[in-house]
Parts: sequence; structure tokens; C-alpha cells
Amino acid sequence: MEKQRTWVFENKPVIISTGVVGGPFESNGRLADDFDVLHADLWLGEETYEKAHRKLMEEATMRAIEKARLKKQDIEFFFAGDLINQITPTSFTARTLAVPYLGLFGACSTSMEGLALSSLLINSRMANYVLTGASSHNAAVEKQFRYPTEYGGQKPPTAQWTVTGAGAAVVAQAGEGPRVLSATIGRVIDMGLTDPFNMGGAMAPAAVDTIIDHLTSLNIDPSYYDFIVTGDLGSIGRNIALELLQKRGVNISDSQLQDCGLMIYKDSQPVFSGASGAGCSAVVGYGHLLKRLKKGELKRILLVATGALLSPLSFQQQESIPCIAHAVALESNA
Repeated sequence: MEKQRTWVFENKPVIISTGVVGGPFESNGRLADDFDVLHADLWLGEETYEKAHRKLMEEATMRAIEKARLKKQDIEFFFAGDLINQITPTSFTARTLAVPYLGLFGACSTSMEGLALSSLLINSRMANYVLTGASSHNAAVEKQFRYPTEYGGQKPPTAQWTVTGAGAAVVAQAGEGPRVLSATIGRVIDMGLTDPFNMGGAMAPAAVDTIIDHLTSLNIDPSYYDFIVTGDLGSIGRNIALELLQKRGVNISDSQLQDCGLMIYKDSQPVFSGASGAGCSAVVGYGHLLKRLKKGELKRILLVATGALLSPLSFQQQESIPCIAHAVALESNA
């Protein structure tokens, strides 16, 4: 494997199955057909939004295990996380699964953090089956990081809409499915931004830093990939990233640089600058993008999940927003 931040997986771990679950807003979105399960309301039959959040993750992980024709006891490790305090929805899911568990917090970058670590473990032959995933719930996350939805607080155009969804994947040494080629681990980039309603602008420099390091470390051109897809920069963050890349001499076209936060919903849905949340890149990546890789419509993609590593307390203490981005390269087996 390459040293420094980029790992090359010679054994090409395989994503043999996925589970993707969403809520009512997602059922009206552009990618509704790529979900395994869509719920009609935010409560999911639970008494709190946080419990509904946990149920999202439970359903996604169980669906991924079932589609792989495995049992819970076949899973050797579980890497996952979310945005809620102490990642309790994920930890309670791990309680249900009862498998060895490593909880992750990379904010909205968690999906690719988990996939990178899972692939590293599989590539080193330390496990046969690893489960990974990430999730978010609009009402639970908005309550914690911004204002409860019931307040009806006005949001600026730079704000983004938190995805209600969970995406999970089973990574294995062998089998049918897209292969994981490499991963680049992000470093924390903080440009001093303090506005929690402009996450895309805050995260864009971290995405650019990771993309450039990935291309440089592997000595490849952006054209190696059909798409380079950021996690949830939204329209504002994506435009900033595109401008920064061009200034650094990286020739990525407007059509090649995609964003999960701009793919999941329809233009008619009121999502401000786009979608966000730890579940955003998880459901778009493990749902829509892997589906296209399986069909052979895409040959190779670089999925760059972005995360803002703030907390309600750090914001209240007027700290700036540290950001990170983790990238994973995927290849079709079709």
C-alpha cells in the first residue's frame, strides 16, 4: 500500500451488498427508486425522533446483511456513526446487532471513513465480512445543531436540508459487486468560518485538499474517474470547490464534479443550497451510485464524503468550524 494519506488496496475488497433506507422527503426525491425502504413519516412508528433515527440504521444494516445472504453472527466488525450526541443511534444499533463494533464520528464524512477502514481490514485479510454505514434524521439532527423544526425558524439560502436516511454496506474479500480500489484519509482544514448555516462553504477547502492529495499520490488525472462526487457541499460549496480546484491547476469539468447533496432531491423541493447529513453520502453512494456501478453505467468513481466537525457547544463558544473529507475510489465489476 502507498504511504502517507492514500491507501491502495491490492486485494480489491468487494461491496457485496447494501441497505438503503429513507424517509418521506426522500420518497419524493430524485433518487427514490434507489432506496430499499422508504417510510411515510418521520416517526417510523417510534415515540421520539432519536429512536426513529436508530430504526433507520437498524433497517439499513439488517437489509445489507440479508441481501448478502449472511447472518448477524457472520459479521466480524461493524464501523459506523451518525451526528447525534455520543452517536447513540448507531451504538444502539450495534446493541441490536451484537457484533464487534467501532463507533465513528466524522460528521457527514463518516460514510467514507467507515468504508475506508472496512476496506483496510478486508484488504489485510484480518476479516472476511465487515459491515459499515452512516445515518441521519432530519428532525433529530436539526433539533441538535440548529433549531427544532417546530420552531419554524427562518433559514438563509446557504443552509442545507438534513437527509433522513441510512446507508449500510457489507465489504468482503470476495464476491460480486463493485470493488474498492483505494482511499485517501482527510486532514482537518479550518479556514475560520463560523456560520453553521454555511456548511458547504466551510467544507469545500477540505474536499479540495483531499482530492488533490489523492490524485497526486496516485499520479493520476481526474479523467481516470467518470465522476468525482463530493458528499454534501451543496450548490455553494460545490461552486467554491470547483473554483479552488481550477486555481490549483486541477482540470475537473463542471459536469465531472458531482455532489450527493445536489443529486438526492428534485429542484422543486425546498432544500435551500442542497442536502446534508451523515446519511446523505451514505444513501446516494450505497444506493444510486453503486447501482450504476453494478450496471456498468459507471466504470470508476471517487466518492469524497465531507464533514464539519463542530458541536453545539463549540458553536456557542464561538469556535470556528474544523472540516474534513475522506475519499474512496470504487470500480465497477460489470
